[in-house]
Amino acid sequence: MRRFFLDKNRIGGGRAILDGSEARHVGKVLRLGVGDTLYLLDGDGWEYQAVITSKSSKIVEVEIVKKIPPRKDSSITITLGQSLAKAQKMDYIVQKATELGVSTIIPFFSARSVSSLDDERSQRRRIRWQRIAIEATKQCGRAVVPHIEAVVPFKKVLEKWDDNSLKIMLWEDEKNVKLKDVLKKTQPSPKAIFLVGPEGGFTPDEVEMAKNTGFQTVGLGRYILRTETAGICLLGILQYEWGNLS
Repeated sequence: MRRFFLDKNRIGGGRAILDGSEARHVGKVLRLGVGDTLYLLDGDGWEYQAVITSKSSKIVEVEIVKKIPPRKDSSITITLGQSLAKAQKMDYIVQKATELGVSTIIPFFSARSVSSLDDERSQRRRIRWQRIAIEATKQCGRAVVPHIEAVVPFKKVLEKWDDNSLKIMLWEDEKNVKLKDVLKKTQPSPKAIFLVGPEGGFTPDEVEMAKNTGFQTVGLGRYILRTETAGICLLGILQYEWGNLS
């Protein structure tokens, strides 16, 4: 399906204009022309069936022929708290988490994070990650683009959640509690937050801080997964058990 992201403020009066990279993709990659049909996403869940009415090398004008109401991507709202990893690994995490239905990603720096960012680099990375999320949303058929929050200290992530959320911390040293056991014993929750540590893992102090704010530490069995694999694995399991992956 030919799907394109366009800010909702640029859709109105039964018409819309694509420019920049989206216009180039229409003309040079897909080679669409006047009369061809495409679909616009506004990032909030609305989808628009549109027909190309005019096209140049820089601008594509379309007429909206159908407005499609939002559909829920998943029955559970999932937030992934991800400790900063190296650039390409974070890109991968954002892309695959989007494909698996994550609602929000909160990058954070913890004691053993291998990557540290100043404010300027952090903002540039956030813009890049949001762009990756948009592209993954278009590719996988979702209607709502996940929100990538600003990079924050680990402690800030712990402050955001109420008791109605399933709060899980993946911890390789947790030998007694497995994720599957927690999911079997817990009634499906409308909201979940998962914390995934850096390549060196969480420190004992960080684990204690998380427990004190209501997080349950869990293991995934005998395997220790890489940071770029752990969150993706966990998302897949939760979507299978409680969400739309079946």
